[in-house]
Amino acid sequence: MFRRFLLIGGPLLIGLWFLLPAGLERNVLYAGIGALSVAANAVAARHWRSWPWALFAAGQACAVAGDLLWLYYENIAFIDPFPSPADAFYLAEYPLLTAALLVLSRRHRTADDHLARLDSTMLVAGLALPYWVLLIAPALSSGESTLGTLIALGYPLGDVLLLGGVVRLLVVSGARNTSFRLVTAAVLTLLIADVTFTFAENTTLGTMAFLASYLFWGVGALVPSAGTIGDPAPRPQTLTRRRLAALTGAVLLSPGILIVQLLAGLEPSTWAVALTSAALFVLVVTRMAGMVRRLEEQAGQLADQARRLDELARTDSLTGLPNRRTLDAQIVRDMAAARAGRHPLPVAILDLDHFKRYNDTRGHQAGDDLLAGAAMAWSLLLRDGDTLARYGGEEFVLLMPGRTGDDAARLLDRLRIATPDLQSFSAGLALWDGTEPPDELLRRADHALYAAKEHGRGRVVRAGEIAASG
Repeated sequence: MFRRFLLIGGPLLIGLWFLLPAGLERNVLYAGIGALSVAANAVAARHWRSWPWALFAAGQACAVAGDLLWLYYENIAFIDPFPSPADAFYLAEYPLLTAALLVLSRRHRTADDHLARLDSTMLVAGLALPYWVLLIAPALSSGESTLGTLIALGYPLGDVLLLGGVVRLLVVSGARNTSFRLVTAAVLTLLIADVTFTFAENTTLGTMAFLASYLFWGVGALVPSAGTIGDPAPRPQTLTRRRLAALTGAVLLSPGILIVQLLAGLEPSTWAVALTSAALFVLVVTRMAGMVRRLEEQAGQLADQARRLDELARTDSLTGLPNRRTLDAQIVRDMAAARAGRHPLPVAILDLDHFKRYNDTRGHQAGDDLLAGAAMAWSLLLRDGDTLARYGGEEFVLLMPGRTGDDAARLLDRLRIATPDLQSFSAGLALWDGTEPPDELLRRADHALYAAKEHGRGRVVRAGEIAASG
């Protein structure tokens, strides 16, 4: 109900304010519109138990208090309201609103926001220079009293503070929901109103901008997304074209202002431009270093992923042993080394006996456990240079470069004893003749394996023994 009233009645009240003649009624309506926004923010703070909305409400309450005091001085006491306690309330609004924006930006923050913080610092540093040239420096030489000068300086400095808060919020990761957009519009409208009011004091345009800011804040507090305005929603911190254009513009403001001042025959703000340019240069270099560091980290992550993918492509996922693809490459390398070193190369194919029956009676998980356990137990008995690979199903291939046929057979006997769960295996053993291709060597070992199965399983048969018996 309250939200509907603000959505419909808010613009109508601003229109009514525009139609009323200058005077007490108009100023009372102005303060009333501000009070509605304060109430809406207080409702959001209580409903969502949210510190940002409480700070927004407090900041706007200070502004409304300043409006009421200004109304009193101008329409009842008939004295000049500047400088006065009203200014103290107006100036108190800026740190409260900025604190709320910083709380929201911290909630939006992710571990990857360090570049966003640099971006926001560059934008604020670049945008602060026009405030100095157009607002702060003139206030220092305005001829006001010391108190008047300090108060006059407070408004542009408050704007810079508020600008830093909203820029910080805009560049960090986070959800861009309706409430977020309305709050952003409220802050930007307030900044526009301040600048307009400073250059053309008490203009209708500037005052309507203040009223629009109140309305944006009030509606933003009452929309359903107000409860999630501070929730993080990480997005990739990429240097988009829009952000690059904004950063470029911020960096070019310094030389641009200096060029305009020289062309217009004005006294150049040499020190301000020099200091801002130096700060921006350091920030740009830091930003570039951060991007390079991030690219290096991403390259390292990609390299790690590539290594893991390559390892997965070469490894059997169940047993952790080399797979058939890796075996094919390894046997070629072992043959080349055996040929060069003139040492023997025995190859064995191992097949777990009655594995299908084991699977059917105990379950597939038990079968997987047997395969993984056998692979681990056998690997513990191998020496460096031996290669045990899973060939497929319950079959394994063992390359034993440098071993003699007898040594290889004795190793296979030890492996059979180490097989888990009192299981056994049959094995076919073949010794490379120095010339045959890998597939032929494996074919002979496989033929010997079948002979071992035919002769009762749980044994090792050598390919040479088959040929002799044949």
